[in-house]
Amino acid sequence: MSVILGSIGPLIVKGVPTTILMTLGLLGTGLLLGFPIAFAQVYGYRPLRWFCRAYEQTFRGIPALVLILLFHSGLARSFHILLPAFTSALIALGLRSSAYQSQIFRGAIQAISQGQMMAARSIGMSKFQAIRHIILPQAFRLSIPPWSNEFSSVLKDTSLASAIGVVELAKEGTLIMTRIQYALGAEWILIIWIVVALIYLVLTYAGNRSLAFLEDRVRIPGFEIRGRVER
Repeated sequence: MSVILGSIGPLIVKGVPTTILMTLGLLGTGLLLGFPIAFAQVYGYRPLRWFCRAYEQTFRGIPALVLILLFHSGLARSFHILLPAFTSALIALGLRSSAYQSQIFRGAIQAISQGQMMAARSIGMSKFQAIRHIILPQAFRLSIPPWSNEFSSVLKDTSLASAIGVVELAKEGTLIMTRIQYALGAEWILIIWIVVALIYLVLTYAGNRSLAFLEDRVRIPGFEIRGRVER
């Protein structure tokens, strides 16, 4: 059994780099879009706030798998826009993550006292300067604890990309299962998925510990935020 696991393990691990790369890409996409959306909801004009709220509710309300199929199959068949499977999943899940991250950042911004903005304006700072130098650094610190929850959710969402052929961790497990189930027996199906699940647990734990370390490094005592955005 150990010999078989030793040969199967490296094959499963082949999907880990794609899973990590997609996770980082989704978090980066969500960060780049989520922060501006959050600031627009707090400081923008009313039409812009309405648009951002509609954006947020739309991408939070559509199931992740439906979004992936919409961008991959829907665009290809309706508008003849052919995107690689990885790109389709990155766009779909990245937009969805941005909707959740905008909530995280909006909560962090609103947790900062309005008096700080007023004080910054009173000493001659423009609104943009106050946001950049006063609000943004604090919002970043306050966002880290709930952002770790988003990391865990995004990491698990990458498994949905296997539905359109992205060979990440879950897809690699499926491919191995189809190769060996007849040669080794059906009981190995359970073992394969246990190994896949353990790898996800290790990745989730490592990511959360890294974010906890970052939180400790930048934390200002008395300015923590404990909220979580449920998914």
